[in-house]
Parts: sequence; C-alpha cells; structure tokens
Amino acid sequence: MSTTTLDEQAPPAVGAPAAAVRPRRPGRKRLGPGRPVPYGWAIGPLLLLALWAAGSGLGLVDARSLPAPWTIAGTAVDLIDNGKLQSHLATSAQRALLGLLFGVAAGLLLALVSGLSRLGEAVIDGPVQIKRAIPSLALIPLLILWFGIGETMKVITIALGVFVPVYIHTHNGLRTIDNRYAELAETVRLGRLAFVRHVVLPGALPGFLLGMRFAVTAAWLALVVVEQVNATSGIGYMMELARTYGQTDVIIVGLVVYGLLGLVSDALVRLVERRTLTWRRTLAG
Repeated sequence: MSTTTLDEQAPPAVGAPAAAVRPRRPGRKRLGPGRPVPYGWAIGPLLLLALWAAGSGLGLVDARSLPAPWTIAGTAVDLIDNGKLQSHLATSAQRALLGLLFGVAAGLLLALVSGLSRLGEAVIDGPVQIKRAIPSLALIPLLILWFGIGETMKVITIALGVFVPVYIHTHNGLRTIDNRYAELAETVRLGRLAFVRHVVLPGALPGFLLGMRFAVTAAWLALVVVEQVNATSGIGYMMELARTYGQTDVIIVGLVVYGLLGLVSDALVRLVERRTLTWRRTLAG
C-alpha cells in the first residue's frame, strides 16, 4: 500500500507561482559562498597589477612617483643578475624564520600553560594582554639599549610581534573546547598526557592555525622596520639605501618582495589548515 499523502498527490493550484511548485534540485546549495574559485588568491593581486599597468600606460600615474610595472620588472631582473636581491632575501628570510620560530614556540607554550591551568592563566594572561596593548615596534628603543643593534635585537623584535597572536588564538581555542570532551576523558580514565594529545591539541588546532596566519604577517611587518635599524643586509636595508639615492624602483621592488613573501607564507598556512582540518565542515568548503 502506498504511503504517499493526498497533499503530495494533489496537483498545484491554478495560478500558483512557478517558484512555489518548482522542485528543489538535489544537492544544490542555495546559501553560502559557493564553490571555491580556482586560484582565487591570485585574482585580487592580478587585478591591482592590471590597474597599475593601465594607469601607467595611459599616463595617469607619474612615473617619478610610481614607476610602471615593466620598469619594476626590469629593475628586479637587474638585481637578480648581480645577485643582490638573492643575498638580501636570504638574510631577511633567516631573520624572519628565526623570529617566527621563537615567537611561535613561546606563544604556544604560554597558551598551553594558561589554557590548561587557572593558576597559569592568572600568572600569564595579564602580562600578555599588557604586551598586546604595547606595539612591538615601540619597544625597539628599549631593545636596542638592552641587546644592541645586532641580530639579537632584530630577532627578538620579530618574536615579540609573533608570539602574541599565537598565544591569543591558541588560548581562545583551548577555552572553547566543549567541556563534555573533558568529562568523557575522565569517564574513560584518560591520563593527563593522553588528554592533551587526543582532546586538547585537536581542539586548539583551529585557533593555533588562525594565530599562525596573523603571526606570519606580523613577522614580515616587524622585519620591514628592524632591517632599517643599522642593518648592513636584508630587503629593508636595500630599500633604505635606495631611499638615500632616490631609487624609487628599487624601493618598490622591495615592497613587492615583502608582499609576495606575506602572500606565499599565508597561503602555506591556509594549505596546512585545509589538510589538517578536513574533519570540519565550514562555509570555506
């Protein structure tokens, strides 16, 4: 015997709007941002480049203030040919990676201590929030007095800019773990280390990766400044030297390099995020 109701068998009313009786296609998403756009991360930068090229070609942009993209490309090729760009880039990458390494390690360790212990939170969270309100770049004069103007000061400045976002987002990820998981862990008698491994770390991972996206950006921002403080190498030093001689094209090459480094590093973190958080179903797809 059929279980179809009379309402389902009845034809649509005469004059009813077509949308009211149109069957919904199975699997069709009506809400949300839709499917990911292939290479969508490159569309915005390419659009800016096209506008820049169009403005330069039409004479709307003063070449003395902002040289054309082909002029910048030629300058970059010259810097690559004589090896200057690679040398400065290697120095900058080393500073940024060291600062990022120390900053991430400090932020993650402090977040775990603060997030898993009320006493740890009482001791750690307040000073971190105070540091959060003080820009890392404002500490440069004090760091110069303490550590001099060498590499130590530069790496510490970058690390101070990195550890705050890692701490904030990892700590928030720990605090937003559902308490029922802790109760379940107690029920099955998980040890402390097993609880951290199977509950805490997976629960804090989304927050940590979000903090990493802010951290890599903070690392490059701090690097721009510290490399202009009595440096003898690095992209920032190259830009400062170009400012002295009025070489606008070299300065823009440095800015483009910084921008590409930030874009690539953020893309790498997002790739890790997609690979490690496959269990989440979000609007990002």
